[in-house]
Amino acid sequence: MTADPHQAASLEALVPLDYATRRQRFRWTMVREALQGLPGGGLNIAVEAVDRHVHDGHGERLALRWLARDGRLVEYRYRDLKTLSDRFANLLRELGVSPEQRVFSLLGRVPELHIAALGTLKNGSVFCPLFSAFGPEPVATRLRLGEARVLITSSTLYRRKVAALRDSLPALRHVLLIDDAGEIDGTECFHTLLDAADATPPSIDTRPESMALLHFTSGTTGTPKAAVHVHEAVLGHLASARLALDLRPGELFWCTADPGWVTGISYGLIAPLTVGAVNLLDEAEFQVDRWYEILQDHRVRVWYTAPTAIRMLMKAGDEVVKNYDLGSLRFLASVGEPLNSEAVLWSQRVLGQPFHDTWWQSETGAIMISNPPGLPVQPGAMGLPLPGIDARVARRGENGSLTFCSPGEDGELALKADWPSRLRGYLNDPERFREVMAGDYYLSGDLVRQDGDGYFWFVGRTDDVIKSAGHLIGPFEVESALMEHPAVAEAGVIGKPDPMVMEIVKAFVTLKGDHKPGEALQRELLGFARRRLGPTVAPRELEFVEDLPKTRSGKILRRVLKARELGLPLGDLSMLEDDSGES
Repeated sequence: MTADPHQAASLEALVPLDYATRRQRFRWTMVREALQGLPGGGLNIAVEAVDRHVHDGHGERLALRWLARDGRLVEYRYRDLKTLSDRFANLLRELGVSPEQRVFSLLGRVPELHIAALGTLKNGSVFCPLFSAFGPEPVATRLRLGEARVLITSSTLYRRKVAALRDSLPALRHVLLIDDAGEIDGTECFHTLLDAADATPPSIDTRPESMALLHFTSGTTGTPKAAVHVHEAVLGHLASARLALDLRPGELFWCTADPGWVTGISYGLIAPLTVGAVNLLDEAEFQVDRWYEILQDHRVRVWYTAPTAIRMLMKAGDEVVKNYDLGSLRFLASVGEPLNSEAVLWSQRVLGQPFHDTWWQSETGAIMISNPPGLPVQPGAMGLPLPGIDARVARRGENGSLTFCSPGEDGELALKADWPSRLRGYLNDPERFREVMAGDYYLSGDLVRQDGDGYFWFVGRTDDVIKSAGHLIGPFEVESALMEHPAVAEAGVIGKPDPMVMEIVKAFVTLKGDHKPGEALQRELLGFARRRLGPTVAPRELEFVEDLPKTRSGKILRRVLKARELGLPLGDLSMLEDDSGES
């Protein structure tokens, strides 16, 4: 029987349908029609995230539940966020902050960041988050590149990371501290100014293509890049929250990402509010027992976290889970780096359901590929493209033209650049933007393959792939195999130059707490990998290390491993999770 294409005329009508039918019937106009919009075709992310729900009679619905590090619990309703963000928008206008001028945050997981972000967007200004663990130089570099006009931070972070470099930031006119009454020279008190600001709803006049967000991302060379996103990105946030995360209005949602990164803004702030969900925000850092207690005590329904955190839970053991009732969990998803198949199988066995891996980048603004709700998870797979996303495996020719690959062939993941949340460029850096575009397609820099069922599988970064005796070897595949061994906590793999075969595979391994490094275990792991992968792909060398260099979001920095191995310059280390930047 032929499906009636008119049966699914709205986004909500698509949600219960199967994946293939969703893709067939999906149109971005369905998402646009679900939004409130502004007069004359305008659009504003904050209006859709907060004001729309108040307008529709849901102002009393819980919007944000904040768990303070000291145990306090503070809740905000949608009407509260509307009033506070209205005040902050008016405050920015009183400070003379114009549309498209940049407002930065340097904060942890605190409500003030939500208020500032929403108010900035209502003012038509551009919001840019910074990771609070950055050292002074990375912070100053990004403030300079983004031409920051306003910075919201804490007194401690200001003293440690900004004060000494303030004179090098001529565009920075206002520093608002969330915990200080302005006793530090050159700063003002966030709460004092907010309380005094006019609560009258401001006039909002932003267009779908008005600049809204800046997200910094590091390239392999050069300074950090600031990816520009516009208000139309909210279509991607809403559609992916419903179709990739299956998030529903009124449900408690927990995204564990730090708000200094794109995930912490797209899915730790905008997407859940746009859906009308309850957004859980935990100020504290990762602790096994605390996380399990939060999942249990707050009855979390949808949980979005990172592979690094999942592996830490795995390392804590299966028995600890039995101390908690996690029956409220309905959907689990992972973000930030490829999720090893072992983690999917662990969650199925221990938590009773699998983690659904998702793939996207700072440049894409929202989830592009996922293991979709309603289909069995393919352990280790990135997943299938979301409705409305045209994803291909491609190879770029010398003249910049693209050749699309057949199933089973490795190539670069290319996305047709017609989805709403895509980057519109890198701020003041058109050349680097041109480098990631090939005609109508955005090139992700990720090497992938697509199987006969349409699933994408991560092979590695284009600059991480190992070429050995004419074979292309993906580090992730080798790392995944090593992590299947019960002694291995994490693994990082590089190509080591070799005069005979160009490169050999070398692995760096961290061990679980009850295992000790030694020659016998080294031989065992090399043999284990050889049996799993075959002699061509398996590592020829293996070294035990205490830890692996990783970005703040948990991605292993293979370039740093390689530089250390070869005695080369380490390059920009501002993204390292253990680098304070203060040395």
